[in-house]
Amino acid sequence: MNFLRKNTLLFLLASLTLGLAPFTPPHIWGKLQWIAGGGAFSGEQPMKMADWLDLLMHGMPWLLLLISLMLQLSFHLKAKKNTPL
Repeated sequence: MNFLRKNTLLFLLASLTLGLAPFTPPHIWGKLQWIAGGGAFSGEQPMKMADWLDLLMHGMPWLLLLISLMLQLSFHLKAKKNTPL
């Protein structure tokens, strides 16, 4: 847990580089639209294993950043709650 909470900057950097690559348009955005549109599981061209792994590779930095930010917030709220007035 400490690793996730203390490396927010690393996850932010990874999200802005790997998470958004290629930058026009961001690859992750296309994959998310594909899933949201319902074509990921059925349709003319359902997502293949390579597409799912690509989504995992581009999405993992964003997921780690989100978890890290939530842990940071939780840590600060607990510290504030335990601080005597």
